[in-house]
Amino acid sequence: MKYEVIDNFLPQDQFDNLKKLATGPDMLWHRVNQLNDKHNEKEDFDLMFVHLLFESNMYPPSSTFFEYFAFIQDRLDCKSLRRMKLNLYPHTSEIRTHTPHIDYDFEHKGCILSFNTCDGATVLEDGTKIDSIENRALIFDASKPHSSTSTTNARARYNLNINYF
Repeated sequence: MKYEVIDNFLPQDQFDNLKKLATGPDMLWHRVNQLNDKHNEKEDFDLMFVHLLFESNMYPPSSTFFEYFAFIQDRLDCKSLRRMKLNLYPHTSEIRTHTPHIDYDFEHKGCILSFNTCDGATVLEDGTKIDSIENRALIFDASKPHSSTSTTNARARYNLNINYF
């Protein structure tokens, strides 16, 4: 599977501003009890929090916070944005790898930008594990199966998930 990992994806001052927003007390989170359509009823840890910044079928953008994150499209050379959302995976007592999923069933790019360093990761279809490192971006084909994980050494795992062309 072809993918790209970019450390220090954003200039430090831009990253720090976004991290402060994403992990700060003013961010509004919505609980999602089912991480994806491949939900496993035996997985009692199948829980996350999401803040939808932008969805292509919604105008105006879903969130007033979108304006702070919109510039990342230029960094990605994005021609068309499909979705942009913030994810928060709560701490668990042991690492939990969530059920594999695809973001959309058509070929497109995905970018996951980590806001904190922790023992969480994104696991690609071939088993490649990309660790959550602060200001690290993973760019990959999000129409291929991949999994998120929880974290054991931080209060939560925070990232920005972008789907685009």
